[in-house]
Amino acid sequence: MNLQSQLSFEEFRKEVLNDFRLACISREVSLLGRREVLTGKAKFGIFGDGKEVAQIAMAKYFKPGDFRSGYYRDQTFAFASGIATVEQFFSQLYADPSIENDPFSAGRQMNSHFATPNINANGEWLNLASMKNTAADMAPTAAQMPRALGLAYASKLFREVPELKEYQHLSSDGNEVCFATIGDASTSEGHFWETINAAGVLQVPLAVFVWDDGYGISVPRKYQTTKGSISAALEGFRKTEGSNGFEIYNVKGWDYAGMCEAFEEGIRKARETHVPVLFHVEEITQPQGHSTSGSHERYKSKERLAWEKEFDCNLKMRQWLLENALADEKILQQIEAEAKTIAQDGRKKAWEKYIAPIKDQVHAFLGHCQEIVDEGRGEIGYVNSVMQELSANREPQRRDILKGAAGILFRHQRNFSGALNELQLYYDNQLLLEKENYNTYTYAAGPNSALNVEEVPAIYADDAPVMNGYEVLNRYFDQLFSHHPLVFAFGEDVGKIGDVNQGFAGLQQKHGKLRIGDTGIRELTIMGQGIGMALRGLRPIAEIQYLDYLLYGLQPLSDDVASLQYRTKGTQFCPIIVRTRGHRLEGIWHSGSPMGMIINSLRGMHVCVPRNMVQAAGMYNTLLKANEPAIVIESLNGYRLKEKLPENLQHFTVPLGIPEVLHSGSDITIVSYGSTLRIIEEAMHILEIQGISCELIDVQTLLPFDIEHSILDSLKKTNRILFVDEDVPGGGTAYMYQQVMEAQGGYRWLDVAPRTLAAQPHRPAYGTDGDYFSKPNVEDVVKVVMEMIRE
Repeated sequence: MNLQSQLSFEEFRKEVLNDFRLACISREVSLLGRREVLTGKAKFGIFGDGKEVAQIAMAKYFKPGDFRSGYYRDQTFAFASGIATVEQFFSQLYADPSIENDPFSAGRQMNSHFATPNINANGEWLNLASMKNTAADMAPTAAQMPRALGLAYASKLFREVPELKEYQHLSSDGNEVCFATIGDASTSEGHFWETINAAGVLQVPLAVFVWDDGYGISVPRKYQTTKGSISAALEGFRKTEGSNGFEIYNVKGWDYAGMCEAFEEGIRKARETHVPVLFHVEEITQPQGHSTSGSHERYKSKERLAWEKEFDCNLKMRQWLLENALADEKILQQIEAEAKTIAQDGRKKAWEKYIAPIKDQVHAFLGHCQEIVDEGRGEIGYVNSVMQELSANREPQRRDILKGAAGILFRHQRNFSGALNELQLYYDNQLLLEKENYNTYTYAAGPNSALNVEEVPAIYADDAPVMNGYEVLNRYFDQLFSHHPLVFAFGEDVGKIGDVNQGFAGLQQKHGKLRIGDTGIRELTIMGQGIGMALRGLRPIAEIQYLDYLLYGLQPLSDDVASLQYRTKGTQFCPIIVRTRGHRLEGIWHSGSPMGMIINSLRGMHVCVPRNMVQAAGMYNTLLKANEPAIVIESLNGYRLKEKLPENLQHFTVPLGIPEVLHSGSDITIVSYGSTLRIIEEAMHILEIQGISCELIDVQTLLPFDIEHSILDSLKKTNRILFVDEDVPGGGTAYMYQQVMEAQGGYRWLDVAPRTLAAQPHRPAYGTDGDYFSKPNVEDVVKVVMEMIRE
């Protein structure tokens, strides 16, 4: 060999040995992690052993700007790409609540759930194009797939939309690939198939890696997948000349060189041509089984277990290194020994960082206990027993300290003692500290929060034009897309015909098919498309045509978007806006008002319920000035009602969580929102003739709800309150009732029992009469109010 060849070979050899070293480190991490769970230091573990070599090969082609949307066995990829360290992995395994120690979730997610920040505390987007990025992981199987579509689709937009060329910190000309990983059994989920179909249609740079270990926990592949092979089942999706579709590769999970070659070629194609790629990575093993919850020896045959031992990827790579004279036995043994040391060192440091503040708390608590004992008052024997139990606990948890303190305080309610007072102060302060650790960041704070957007009232000229509600929205969206290049809208029938209610009529022709686009009938991946785009700095308005169909897309909104701020402790943001319409119409699946479902499943998103389209426009303005997700539910029967057009349509804002008093009154407070307000206003005319004065309040948003407690101010005046909406009994009305009666203490101001008036406990029947007898009507409102007045 000449000198240049020798240098080239040495560089190759060094890289390969580093890869083997990392595979060994990751394996040791898995082995240690399982031991930590089984000895009680951690609660649950799920690991990536058996996938080390495949993930190292994959990580070689993961470049700055790329995104990962993976699942909970990607630890080796996280190590190889520099997203995570061994120490951080163990900090998460121990559920360390420090964001410095577990920067992915501050102990709020189980192990191997990684995340990278995308927006800083000042509301500024980071330079994503220079970072290796990962969307925050979640456990529901295949839930990572819908957003992967959006992460890849964003690259298409950055490459093809001229207005986006200036955002170099978000993308490098759309060259970014989304790496999606999934276990073979999870490809049985509908999420997978809808994503694959949409990606094949859209032609986006999505690289899907299917880890095939032959089982879905205990269920063999033959019961999971048609033809027993996901690549065979997907053959009809394979791209051919002149067609769209996927490039499909089959590789072996123990074949280091073969995977490197296939991954390089496939990812290069995805990056350069935006053709999606699927890698079926077969013959993967699971040396420790599915998770710490059970043993794979229960369902795998002896023959299968023997095969897995023989085809373990680390062992096969070791053999390959020896066969190709890239290392000798001594070098490999040295690497394996170093790997054990590195894994042990990371585990030890993570544990010390986790346990040290707890031990400090134990020391402080025992000090307070000793002061009580020294003071000699109260149940000293009980205090001593608490001290002894906690002192003997070698691995105490925060709850052990607080439970001990609470037990002492509960037993000394009438004992006036300086030492007990000090313990009470300590206990209260610790509760506040743990609230910060475990109960914060459901919503964003500071400049990222929609609640901090300055209110700008709508301004109306004396001769303000009056037009249909849909025309107001059409005028608004036209101005928005003319001045805000990061905004995109898409959904079923949104593009060519301008949505079913004409809010986007004519705007696709003006602003382009990529800015305002049609999609297939696929609500789940419409949401995923918006989620991925929002994670990359775009401002998508993702449309669900009717509120009833939100169920199809609810899972990613609930499990991913709504929980994102909480489970990353405020480090990752997804400012998607979901636009939909609902409430009053005729028919079981076109008149939905499932507000209780939405409120309870989407804590972490804002839920806006504008009564008209001007209000809706103001809410869109508010949301676009912040970095939080929201759903805006327009009133389905309001598009052809007349409204005045504000002069400052593009700039006025509607504050979230601030109800508006539509009509002042003195006898009863009626609280509602959306379409139902018009029913109540009609009823109020009848009640006025009866001499009954009603105060009507539009809550405007359900999440947040009346943050300044203005409804309580009304109740103090009227001493009667009625909550009305179109949800089922116990749904939205019960939520409003609880907020005012319990959270605001409204019960103190009642002269009569509060009431809720909701729809019937079934879907609304079809037709005008069906609507009348299924949902609250004018006469229902009048009757309930008159009963309350008589009472």
